[in-house]
Amino acid sequence: MSTAAPHAPPTRVILENDTSRGRRWRWLPWWIAGISLVVAASAVAANARYFQKQGALAERWHSLSKEAPNKVAIVDVVGAIMGGDGFARRQIEQVADDESVKALVLRVDSPGGTVAGSDELHHRLARLVEKRSLPVVVSMGSIAASGGYYVAMANGGREDVIYAEPATLTGSIGVIIPHYDFSRALKRFDVADDSITSGPLKEMLSPTKERAPELAERERKVLQALVDDMFARFKEVVRGGRPKLDGDALDAVATGQVFTATQAREAGLVDRIGFLEDAVERAVELAGLTKDTARVVRYERPRGLLDEILGVDVAAAVRGTGPARGPAEALLPRSVLDAFVEWTTPRPWYLCTWWPAILSSGP
Repeated sequence: MSTAAPHAPPTRVILENDTSRGRRWRWLPWWIAGISLVVAASAVAANARYFQKQGALAERWHSLSKEAPNKVAIVDVVGAIMGGDGFARRQIEQVADDESVKALVLRVDSPGGTVAGSDELHHRLARLVEKRSLPVVVSMGSIAASGGYYVAMANGGREDVIYAEPATLTGSIGVIIPHYDFSRALKRFDVADDSITSGPLKEMLSPTKERAPELAERERKVLQALVDDMFARFKEVVRGGRPKLDGDALDAVATGQVFTATQAREAGLVDRIGFLEDAVERAVELAGLTKDTARVVRYERPRGLLDEILGVDVAAAVRGTGPARGPAEALLPRSVLDAFVEWTTPRPWYLCTWWPAILSSGP
């Protein structure tokens, strides 16, 4: 009797998808969409900034009448002057657009800065003063030296308009081109500057280039001629702001020396020793106003929500046009490369300092 073999169970083929790869790439469209939105938003913002004027500064009441229509504006020049396009310039532009401003109090608390930056601020102030016939009174803070004093000369050449506080340091009329020679230090580490240049004077002021005595002397003569020319410009500007300080009297104070307020008054660099409120009172008088008909105002940078959260002026920190303040300043540092290039770029300064100039003008 034959027995049938049991039937074998049917073979089943199960096809499984490799879902790990799918999970890996499923977020790709979202990443692409997000990047596209960021790029689009940046383009829109850049396009808007191109066609839009910089936002107006916030105007704050400072003193005297709160209701008076005529204003006396305090314009602050604070910190090292790196260029003519920062907070100080925006204040000048705001005053230029405000016909209700009848006088200026130029509050200077600066050790100076670059020749170009100091000269541009002086030029813009002087042009505004001449165009609007605005009386200007200078109020010096803790220091108003070199480029700070240069800017203070945009006072229209009037008498009795420069006030220094009792502890003010001022003067330092002169020009400096900093230079540091690290070539011998590098030589100890067997490092040599082998830069390729188009001419022997292209590397003037290079801190790493070892020079033959003849070339070093040639460079010094060229640089001294530059300094002398800019120094002559400085003295010309001082003559414009202090007409009585000329000839031997000007040469006696234009030595680069820093003066105390008392010494500066005796030398003719300032008119009076007094504080900001004294300068305001004089500006009100020159404008033909009274305490009841003058409103004294001061300007501030407009602050956004991010500024309040971080405790820092975000725009100034990003642009590098003002010192970031608050505990979050380390979150928005200037580009290290930009700062290094700025510090090592040979440039002349109207500056009173014993350290390399690396600060920016701030509010």
